[in-house]
Amino acid sequence: MAREQSKEPCKKEACDIQACLSKNNFLPQRCRKVIELLQSCCEKCNYESTHCASVAGILKQISK
Repeated sequence: MAREQSKEPCKKEACDIQACLSKNNFLPQRCRKVIELLQSCCEKCNYESTHCASVAGILKQISK
């Protein structure tokens, strides 16, 4: 399992965002905390996870 985590280090955070968005009518403003956790994870892995591709777009949406 450790190999899978290093291959996709931010998968858990990305899944947490999907769950939060589903529960909150897909309003990213209501999921700020989990989105920030994904951003933090992406910063730690230098955005080398495929799950980091959408972070910038989501952050723009919640800052409106």
